[in-house]
Amino acid sequence: MKHESGNGKDMPHSTRETVHEAYSFACMKCGHGWEQEYEIQHLEYTDGRPLVVYYEDGKRVPSPLTKPTCRFCDAHVVRIMRSGRVSKAEAALPHH
Repeated sequence: MKHESGNGKDMPHSTRETVHEAYSFACMKCGHGWEQEYEIQHLEYTDGRPLVVYYEDGKRVPSPLTKPTCRFCDAHVVRIMRSGRVSKAEAALPHH
């Protein structure tokens, strides 16, 4: 299953489903953690091949699962976890 925008020549023709998913991310280089929700459209090319398209805040973005990038240091050593992991860890930290 392709997780990108396609080649532009064989455009997808129908939406099979749209789902919302959230992920937690942690950079293994700088320690930055964040969470992000995505709207994910499952499309199908005219020849039946699947295509998955990701949107973040209404803007089309590359799949966060193929080459995640740290929002703070731009490193590509990022761990992806189920949603809620970063906020749960932040809540456990002592507040000053």
